[in-house]
Amino acid sequence: MLKLEKWWHLMTTANSNSELLPHIFRKEYAKMTAVLCRHFGLQHIEIAEDIVSDTFLKATEVWAIHGLPENPVAWLHTVAKNKAKDYFKRIAVFETQVKKNIKPDEIANEQVFEFSDQNIFDSQLAMIFVVCNSTNPTEAQICLALQILCGFSVEEIANAFLAKPETIKKRLQRARNHLRNDNFQIKSLSKTEIEFRLDTVLKTLYLLFNEGYFSKTNNQLIRQELCSEAARLTLILTENTLTNTPQVNALLALMCFQSSRLEARTNDNGEAVLFDEQDRNLWNKTLIEKGNYYLINACKGNEVSKYHLEASIAYWHTTPTDQNKWQHILQLYNQLILTEYSPIIAMNRTFAYAKVYGHNKAIPEAEKLNLADHSYYYGLLGYLYADVNIDTAISHYEQAIKLTKSKTEKQTLAKEIARLIEQNCR
Repeated sequence: MLKLEKWWHLMTTANSNSELLPHIFRKEYAKMTAVLCRHFGLQHIEIAEDIVSDTFLKATEVWAIHGLPENPVAWLHTVAKNKAKDYFKRIAVFETQVKKNIKPDEIANEQVFEFSDQNIFDSQLAMIFVVCNSTNPTEAQICLALQILCGFSVEEIANAFLAKPETIKKRLQRARNHLRNDNFQIKSLSKTEIEFRLDTVLKTLYLLFNEGYFSKTNNQLIRQELCSEAARLTLILTENTLTNTPQVNALLALMCFQSSRLEARTNDNGEAVLFDEQDRNLWNKTLIEKGNYYLINACKGNEVSKYHLEASIAYWHTTPTDQNKWQHILQLYNQLILTEYSPIIAMNRTFAYAKVYGHNKAIPEAEKLNLADHSYYYGLLGYLYADVNIDTAISHYEQAIKLTKSKTEKQTLAKEIARLIEQNCR
C-alpha cells in the first residue's frame, strides 16, 4: 500500500486537478481493483492495488502537463489494462509470483481485462462478499472491505471504529494475511454464502455512509462522495435477486432520508446547521420520495432490523408537520437501543427525550451515560444546559472542543459559546 499512500500525498500537495483526481479516485479505485482481482486472485491483491495506484500516479503526472483527457475514466481504464498486460510480460516476476498459483486454463486468458459496466458491477458485488468472509473476525472483515472496496484510508477506518490508527493497521495486516492464505477468488457466490455474509456487508456500507455523514477527517463535516458511494453500493444489492432483502431496502431508505438533508446541514461557510435551524426548502424531495419507496419495500415480511428502526427515525425527521413526531422518534429509539446499544444511539435518544420532556428532565438521562471521552457527549450536555445554566453549558462546550479532532466541529462549538456569552451579557 506504499504506492497508494504516495499517491494520496501527491494529491494533498498538488496545485492542479486537486479536487477532481481524489473524486475520481474514490469512485474508480475500488472498481478497477475488483476487476483486476478477478485475474490475479485476492491472494495477490497487492499486485492489483499497485497497478491501480501506478495508474493514478501516472494520471497525476500526465494530466498536470497535458491537461485532462476527454474521458478521464476511460483513460484510467486503458492505462490500467496496459499496465496489467505489461506486468504479465515480465516473465521472471510472473513465474515467481503468479504462475505457480494459477491453473493452465487461466494463463490463456490472463491478458483479457474488460472494464465494462457489467464486469465492474459483477466484480464489485462478488468482491465485497468474498472480503466479508468468516475467516476473519467481523470487525476485521469490515475494515478490510472499507479499505479494499471503498478506498478508505487507515485514518478514516480508525475514525469509523473510534480506534487508534496503529490498531487498524495491525487488524488490516492480519486480515490480508488470512485472505492470502485461504486463496479466495473473486467469483460468483452461492445463496448460502451470500446469506451468511450479508450482515457484515451491510455493516460495512453503514459505516461508510456514516463516515460521510458525520465526517471527522479532512476538516469536513460532510463528505458527500462517501455518502453517494455507500448508497450506490447498497443500490447494487437491491438490483440482485439474492441480495434484495428487507434489510438492504431499509438501509437504502435510511441513506436516502439522511442524504435528503445534506445540503441543509451546512451553511455557505461550511459550518454546521443544527436540525431545528435547517432550511427545509433545501431538503431534497426526490430523495425523500425514494426513501419512502425503499422503506415500503423493506416492510414486506415481519423482519424488523436496526436499519428498519433507523430508517423510520430518519423518516420522521423528514416529516416536520406532525406535532407528535418526537414522541414517535423517542419510541423508535427506545426499541433501537434494546436492539443494538451504542454511545451514539444513546445520545441521540437523549436528544429526542429532551424534545419530548424538556431539557431539565433530559439532563439526568444524559449524565447517566457518562461518556467522558466523547466530544458529542459534552456537546449534548452543552446543548441541554444552554437554557438552564449558561456557565455550565459553556464549560461542556469547551470540553467538547478539547476532545474533537474536527476543525469544523470546533468552529461550530466556538460559535455556540460566543452566542451564549453574548446572551449572558444582556
